[in-house]
Amino acid sequence: MPQFEYRGTSRTGQTITGVEMAATREMLDASLRRKQITPTKIVEKGREIAIPKPKVGGKVTPKELAVFTRQFSVMIDAGLPLVQCLEILSGAQENQGFKKALAGVRASVESGSTLANAMRQYPKIFDDLYANMVEAGETGGILDTILQRLSSYIEKAVKLKRAVQSALIYPIAVVLIAGGVIFLLMWKVVPIFATLFAGLGVELPLPTKIVMGTSRAVGTFALPMIVAIGFGIWGFKAYYGTPGGRMIIDTIVLKLPLLGNLMRKIGVARFTRTLGTLITSGVPMLEAMDITARTSGNAVIEKAIQSVRKAIEGGRTIVDPLRETGVFPNMVVQMIGVGEQTGALDAMLQKVADFYEDEVDAAVGDLLTAMEPMIILVLGVVVGGVVISLYLPLFSLIGKLAG
Repeated sequence: MPQFEYRGTSRTGQTITGVEMAATREMLDASLRRKQITPTKIVEKGREIAIPKPKVGGKVTPKELAVFTRQFSVMIDAGLPLVQCLEILSGAQENQGFKKALAGVRASVESGSTLANAMRQYPKIFDDLYANMVEAGETGGILDTILQRLSSYIEKAVKLKRAVQSALIYPIAVVLIAGGVIFLLMWKVVPIFATLFAGLGVELPLPTKIVMGTSRAVGTFALPMIVAIGFGIWGFKAYYGTPGGRMIIDTIVLKLPLLGNLMRKIGVARFTRTLGTLITSGVPMLEAMDITARTSGNAVIEKAIQSVRKAIEGGRTIVDPLRETGVFPNMVVQMIGVGEQTGALDAMLQKVADFYEDEVDAAVGDLLTAMEPMIILVLGVVVGGVVISLYLPLFSLIGKLAG
């Protein structure tokens, strides 16, 4: 069996090197990924040329992945050979990146690799959750059933993501558009009134002076302000990309009055749906908890799930550690406890996920209903205040002329 020298990065970003024996490079790649090491280079010992990792351009959307998975499950259920299924699905893909990936998966399967290991070569398309479920389906001889569960899971995850987007896009879009309008007013419109008032020699009231001063500041520092906003957005993204920054920001988000409740419900729905799907598919509990933590989408919830995983690894049940985290609602903990005691944990998790996905839909509606009048009120006060402050000197001038 050949030896391979490898270099990769851990989840924390640490560079890891080593030498391991494996039948093929693909099998070593899959083994390293199971150890949460992302390989960047794998070279067979004694050879100078590294075996290149497959590169695939283009992004595969969750919808495309869900459609592929659904079609794949139907073909497997109909009794078509695995290689033929991949060949047909590859030829039918319009996304060239996805097409190349499926062709690579088919070539690896023809070379003797398992489907799960072949898919692990493309982690940007087939993540750990997908590959582990496929591996469980291959091992248990229920690949068609697993693929059906995967497609249902991806479709529901897309629905949940759309709920988040609908909750955030509307208020953000309104605020950005309103901010742009106010910026243009200050930059282009208010200076015209300032020139007019200076020519008339009108005494300006305090609100008008404040608006004029703000307008002069905007006119003088418009470009630096735009650059500062751009750097601020870049800095926020960079800070959120660090483990500490992500933890602080996600903690703040969960404590916000309206948005925090919604994000907590989304986190619970995602946690229960992912864990339930993995357990139902036969993925071991500890591995399922680890995958669920990494796909939770929130650093606070991820840390809580990892602490529960450590407790289970130490021999405890799932209920008490879940309650001790303080992240999950008491009702969720109780229902999971009942499922664990009755031996129907996977079914109970799916029921909790269904309930909380409905709760998310209701919470999104409540959030938009609450935020709409608040946004209108704030914008009305700001824009109306600017307009009124511009007309106050005119009212004063008209009064003097009338007198």
